[in-house]
Amino acid sequence: MSGGMFAVASDHAGYALKETLKASLQSMGVEVLDLGTHGPESVDYPDFAGALAGAIATGKADRGLLVCGTGIGISIAANRNTAVRAALCHDTTSAHLSRQHNDANVLVLGARLIGEEVAKDCLSVFLSTAYEGGRHDRRVAKLSVHTKGNK
Repeated sequence: MSGGMFAVASDHAGYALKETLKASLQSMGVEVLDLGTHGPESVDYPDFAGALAGAIATGKADRGLLVCGTGIGISIAANRNTAVRAALCHDTTSAHLSRQHNDANVLVLGARLIGEEVAKDCLSVFLSTAYEGGRHDRRVAKLSVHTKGNK
């Protein structure tokens, strides 16, 4: 990832992994915007997903990382914002393809489902993989459009 702000946020279940990955980002020279949570006390993941989504939507951050216990709830919450393309990844292949084919701008990880080393590898791949564009552009554009029904 060249330049730009990288936002990070988590709930209490993802706090420790977020802190580890934040340190990894900083050691790579990535500028980090930490939107919380700032401790292991119980919090509501939609609040932190919303803060990160808002940072993406307003341009305060270019990309981001969200972490909760499974990654499921926080990714659902983040993807309600049409500026966000949050991808829940469990391995480097899903992290790579989320960037290459879907131009994902938020990596989501489940702290209770993957280990620290796999999480670090996913983050590294997410940062280093470029969006392929081309045949994917039409589909990615449709991800940010509100539609009714199953069109």
